[in-house]
Amino acid sequence: MPFQNQIVNLRHSISLNGLWDFRHERDASWRTANVPQPWQAEFADLRHVSGRAVYKRQFQTPAHWSDLEVVLQFGAVSYFCEVSVNGRMLGTHEGGYLPFEIIVPEDVLNPENWVEVAVQLPDGDTLATEFPFAEIPHGKQSWYGPIGGIWQSVSLCARNKAHIEHCDIAADLKSGRVRLSVELSAAALRGNIAMAIRAPDGTTVASQTSAATTNQMNFELAVQMPLAWSPDHPYLYTVALELQSNAVAVDGSICTFGFRSIETRGGQILLNGKPFYMRAALDQDYYPHGICTPPSIEFLEDQFRKARSLGLNLLRCHIKAPDPRYYEVADRLGMLVWTEIPNVATFTADSARRMRETMQGILRRDGNHPSIIIWTLINEDWGTRLVEDARHRQWLAETYDWLKHLDPSRLVVDNSACHNNFHIKTDINDYHYYRSVPERREEWDKLTEEFAAGADWTFSSHGDAQRKGDEPLVVSEFGVWGLPDPTQLLHSDGSEQWWMETGGAWGDGVAYPHGVQNRFASYHLDKVFGSFDQFIEHVQWYQFANLKYEIESMRAQSSITGYVITELTDVHWEANGLLDMNRNPRVFHNRFADINSDIVIAMKVKLYAGWAGDDFEFGLCIATGGATIPNSTLHVTMPDGKEQVLKVAAINSLAVFDLGKLKTVLPNLTISKVCAIDVRLMCEGRILARNSAEIAVYVKRTSTVLPSLFSSDGKTVSFATGLGYSMVAQDKADIRITHALNAADIAAMQQGERYMVLADGSDKTHKNLRSDAAKREQPFMPIFDEVPGNLGGPESQLPNIVLHERHGTIWRGDWIASFSWIRRAGAFAGLPGGPMVDLSFDRVVPFHVMTGFRPWEFGGAVHAGLVVGWVHKPAATIAERRVGKGGLVASTFRLLRDAPGEDPVAVSLFDALIQTAFQIRIET
Repeated sequence: MPFQNQIVNLRHSISLNGLWDFRHERDASWRTANVPQPWQAEFADLRHVSGRAVYKRQFQTPAHWSDLEVVLQFGAVSYFCEVSVNGRMLGTHEGGYLPFEIIVPEDVLNPENWVEVAVQLPDGDTLATEFPFAEIPHGKQSWYGPIGGIWQSVSLCARNKAHIEHCDIAADLKSGRVRLSVELSAAALRGNIAMAIRAPDGTTVASQTSAATTNQMNFELAVQMPLAWSPDHPYLYTVALELQSNAVAVDGSICTFGFRSIETRGGQILLNGKPFYMRAALDQDYYPHGICTPPSIEFLEDQFRKARSLGLNLLRCHIKAPDPRYYEVADRLGMLVWTEIPNVATFTADSARRMRETMQGILRRDGNHPSIIIWTLINEDWGTRLVEDARHRQWLAETYDWLKHLDPSRLVVDNSACHNNFHIKTDINDYHYYRSVPERREEWDKLTEEFAAGADWTFSSHGDAQRKGDEPLVVSEFGVWGLPDPTQLLHSDGSEQWWMETGGAWGDGVAYPHGVQNRFASYHLDKVFGSFDQFIEHVQWYQFANLKYEIESMRAQSSITGYVITELTDVHWEANGLLDMNRNPRVFHNRFADINSDIVIAMKVKLYAGWAGDDFEFGLCIATGGATIPNSTLHVTMPDGKEQVLKVAAINSLAVFDLGKLKTVLPNLTISKVCAIDVRLMCEGRILARNSAEIAVYVKRTSTVLPSLFSSDGKTVSFATGLGYSMVAQDKADIRITHALNAADIAAMQQGERYMVLADGSDKTHKNLRSDAAKREQPFMPIFDEVPGNLGGPESQLPNIVLHERHGTIWRGDWIASFSWIRRAGAFAGLPGGPMVDLSFDRVVPFHVMTGFRPWEFGGAVHAGLVVGWVHKPAATIAERRVGKGGLVASTFRLLRDAPGEDPVAVSLFDALIQTAFQIRIET
């Protein structure tokens, strides 16, 4: 229909983006602000400031608008605002994420006008406002800082008083029926409304004209053989609406939509009726300079293309309503979206009402987008207290029903759950858990195994869960930190981003980025990694190794139908992105799609280390996701370079085909090194999937003269003798081995003895390496308990080393990563790989760390250790120390777990520790 090309001329619009006069209540005078973006992004002195501010600017009213209705349209203003024109207050709006408009009456308008927007962003002062921050939808503002002011576009529009106000579209893929729910202004109720549907190629495929009789009108059109919208084929249709009065067009609107269905059945997610495997990433939707305001449509397009190149098919837009351009790009480029209501902090009647109103506004603004397939009501019980309060659980179930009634075309998650909370009633049984590997590999495996088996702990145990039993299983948050290259985040003048000095309150202080290079240098980590740049590269590969292992373990479970990686991009201090804050890729960018694709070959390796020349066994399975695989061949290149070819029969979608165990012989080597097992799934010359596993191959120990040892611990004696060490009397031994020290041991070292302390938690100590308690300090009077004297610190006793359990501390290794290393020098030079502790160390990973070392000691005395997050909390896992004429080497690695010789890593570390202890210089 020809009117489709004329609709754009029926309304007029002037952008009011740009420079506005601005004054915060803290300011003594006016200054200039760029709109749109939060004032926190604009002014350094207001980065973390809430409160009240006023924006104002001039605008002109074109003369040809005199007979039209003039409207100020705001994309979003946070949080409450009052809008005035030429001194008259015209309207208010509450809510920080959604659009609204203010009609400017004719008697207010002049050729030259002033518009003023007074904005209030509440803070934690519950008495200062009727909008307490805890009770308003605010999302991640409680993490990354407040977002205040005009942060989305503003425009001045002119339209006929008879106009189309809104159009909801429901497109049914099976039948081709398109239901339109059209809202009209009161002045529009005389005349006709014409509508036409245009296919992706531009042809008109359905049209209709009807009389405009009520403010709310419903229509149905039919499209023959509609094209389904999907990530691979993002076919978009448009509906053109034209309001006619006396056969003359007075208003029009064009809406975009797609034919797309999403449903669950039998534990599967079905997209357009076909099995779908979710490969997703969490997207906080934060940007380098504008905080939540995207810099441009081109920036969003680049981001979405990078997400696609990483193998992602969905983004979980986390607890916020993004700029509407986000969905426009997702629709056009083919990216599915999971959207969530911004959370509150405290559940009250007002906050519950605001969340529902926000969801209604999201649905009204964004409901036509085919890319959106899932809504979330609550994330991780934030704002509700599901465990303790039955009313909150009831509200959640009722709100699920309410939203499903409003929008039956999408899936709804009640509470995207994690530990200590659960689901009540949901379309997807999703759960969050974070564990790093190798540090907590066993926990990750156990959680994944239990979750895949339909664990009871994902639903309420209070008798009110409405579980159907076939909800698809999705691990909707997992991941681990890497670190970005800070030099790629600098301003053009070389200065740091402002947020580099945030994050200090998170993770026991380890999330603070500023000064990361200085800390790296002060701990002499260049002696471990070579340079800071190499350190960044290693920790990014560590992040990849974690994601690779965790994805493979999930893909090996056929009941798990998807996952969400935390996260797409770094956000300020939170450094777990696949891209950094500026959307620069990690070093593994080009390899990531190998493990994050529809078809994945999952490697199942029990022990990632072996002896050269020995048999080695590993498992393989093929996970299909939404794809099907024809007859194909699997090509396995073993560490010795030999290839095995396996025939693979056709595999259905959402299946896991287990190829069982494969055997090989590890190559005979003269030097220990890391070797690879490479696998490729081939069909008619095409590579359908590929993967690899790195195996640390250790050269077998040769007979040599070994130091003599003494230990009173039977397990240590058994392990050492099994390795060929001679155990002798204490006074005859070159090295004494113990799990903890006492006064006699200290005295022996002071006289020139060498010790090796296996500080693996086997013996009870006083939070140090000592089994005997230190004396209390003066004054000798009861203060904290009935025993006189202050408690002495654990570092007060020789050898002045503190022993910490990792469990329950920031050293434990989960969301904020612990970057563990061994300096490949001296007795440790022969360990393959490095310098990071990798999966081959799985069986010996320490459950304890040691502190009490000065920064300079990390350049020599500390042979292995770790830092956390942005290079904080340095600790040792292998270190030596002089005590009197002798000394010790202490290690928290768990070396006695397996039989002697079974784990080459344990054997090699034990030998290296003995050698290091034997080399301690004895004073005569």
